[in-house]
Amino acid sequence: MKIKVLSTILGLILSAGVFGAQIERNDNFQEDLTSFAPQGGKYGTDSVKCITELSLYQEAFKQWKKSNYKSAIVNELTPHWRWVFKNCPLASENTYVNGLKIMDYYYDKASSDKVKSAYLDTLEMIHQARIDYFPNHYRTGKSQVGDLMGKMGVDIFNRAPDRCEKAYNILKKSVELEKNQSDPATLVYFFRATIKMVKSGKEDDELIVDTYDQISDIVDFNLKKYASNPRYLSQWENVKGNIDSTFEPYATCDILINIYGKKYDANPTDLVLLNKITKILKKKKCTKSDLFFKSTEALYKADPTPESAMLMGKMNIENESYDVAAKYYLDAVDMIEDPMEKADIYSDLGKIYYKLNDYVQARSYARKAIALNPADGMSYILIGDLYAASADKCGDNDLTKKAAYWAAVDKYVQAKRADAELQELANKRIATYSKYFPAMDVIFFHDIQEGESYKVECWINETTTVRAAK
Repeated sequence: MKIKVLSTILGLILSAGVFGAQIERNDNFQEDLTSFAPQGGKYGTDSVKCITELSLYQEAFKQWKKSNYKSAIVNELTPHWRWVFKNCPLASENTYVNGLKIMDYYYDKASSDKVKSAYLDTLEMIHQARIDYFPNHYRTGKSQVGDLMGKMGVDIFNRAPDRCEKAYNILKKSVELEKNQSDPATLVYFFRATIKMVKSGKEDDELIVDTYDQISDIVDFNLKKYASNPRYLSQWENVKGNIDSTFEPYATCDILINIYGKKYDANPTDLVLLNKITKILKKKKCTKSDLFFKSTEALYKADPTPESAMLMGKMNIENESYDVAAKYYLDAVDMIEDPMEKADIYSDLGKIYYKLNDYVQARSYARKAIALNPADGMSYILIGDLYAASADKCGDNDLTKKAAYWAAVDKYVQAKRADAELQELANKRIATYSKYFPAMDVIFFHDIQEGESYKVECWINETTTVRAAK
């Protein structure tokens, strides 16, 4: 065994310092490994030799794995692995998976930064060889190039701060290829590499914002995709938290407005840019800015979609321009077909017209919302509030001026029946306005009795039940 180990070590030293250490940078080790093309099929030109070497390294690798990749047996398996890598690279994809483990071991044992750098060269080479020879997933047959590039980029970024630009470009390409299927770790390190590129002066600040926007879309897609899968949902929530916390120092409204303001001024009709500006300013609650207003308005004029109409509406609500907001909401509802989305807009229109003191229109839209979504308890609350606000104006004596409170409380009762989550809110309203019911002597004076039906006149025009204040 000692002879074998000594022989192995000597062979490795002669092969440029334990496989990957191109210490002098003038040896032919890497060239020796890469200046060939696979010949002879899966097992190369010498299939018997390939199968033998493959078996020798695999068996030794199993023993090494049992030692948690710590035993010196790695020195015995490495020459056999090296032969397979060089002479029959198509034999098994595990040649590269295991090769990375082997190089990890030697990298961690390296005595100097110079040696580590050489091993990192070899790690990169193994990653690239796997991409070249096994570009498709063995099970699905689909391309795995983007995913493998992500692993390569993460490896480089973690091990070599001085190779950040290379890691960034590899990770960027990975995300471009994988899009919504990008690996969570790839996204996290792509963003870290982006920030490092900016800090080093190789890119402008706006790259951080653009990359954040790109990654956020992917994260949001996967949060929605895995909403009912706790395991993966938790993973993507962690990714979101990680990226958001990393972005936080660059997410102030002043920074965002400065970056996107320049882009807007340069191209105020670019739909992609307008969508990006409105989305990120909305996400970061920078909606009171002039840039948000201009971008939203330009987006709506260029591409009047339900989303842009709603943005315009909400923006005008913030500015208390309720009549203008109503116009945009009406435009939005006309462009939407989904009943539940229409219901939401009708509900908002009810609130808008309440602000405009147009109670008839407010109730009309609240009723439309309820017709499409019977569980819309807030629209019942709104109608109740409208009735309560009208009570004094809808009568001319001590009974008729209080009758509207009966109708109001009826709506609050309906609200908590429609949506159990509104029970506390509805009960508070009921307790508040029940105190304003007519007194028993007033009811008696007007020749009516508790429990009888009563028609509330005025614009309300609802039939309710007579009740005395308690």
